[in-house]
Amino acid sequence: MKLYGVPLAPNPTKVMLYIAEREEMGTKMGIEQIVVNTVKGRHKEPEHLARNPFGTVPTLELDDGSFIVESLAIMEYLEDKFPDGALLQGSPEERGHARDVERIVDLRLAGPIGAYGHAVNSPLGYPKDDQKAAQMEAAMQVPLDYLENLLSDERPLLLGDRVSIADLTLQASLQFVRYVEADVFGDRPLLRAWDERYRQRPAAQSVLRW
Repeated sequence: MKLYGVPLAPNPTKVMLYIAEREEMGTKMGIEQIVVNTVKGRHKEPEHLARNPFGTVPTLELDDGSFIVESLAIMEYLEDKFPDGALLQGSPEERGHARDVERIVDLRLAGPIGAYGHAVNSPLGYPKDDQKAAQMEAAMQVPLDYLENLLSDERPLLLGDRVSIADLTLQASLQFVRYVEADVFGDRPLLRAWDERYRQRPAAQSVLRW
């Protein structure tokens, strides 16, 4: 299999973190990782569009030559492909909560974080937009409070003792924020402590660049 992506972008980064976490736990997936330079527009060239007609990353090329182009679908495929040691485990209730937190992070927080980063200091050269930045900052407050409250029972990670896809999704977005030299946590010491803990994990140190 081959994973096409770029190290800075949040969606490829969370898949890269997923692969690194699984391999750190002993699951060897044998996935070749290939950089598609989005800054230079390589994701819009015919070669990549043949893999992914939407011109996005990540894209996972399967052994049969087919492709999966959505980050969560890629991780869920790898959970099914390599079930021993999968991140999503436990009772139906535990699995339901894990999926719920991941969706909250991805749908209610990751989007505003990305838009905020581009509004304050876009690596793609978008103009600074103070009004958009303020709107996105406001949109982040409830989901950030939700995550701060999750951590109030002293759990080390968002779902407890075991790393989850929610941790990966949040950390991938925070790498983008660090790259544009912004801070979204505000007065939330538990999230700051979680961030520092997660970034010390071997898998995180092998993937994160900022």
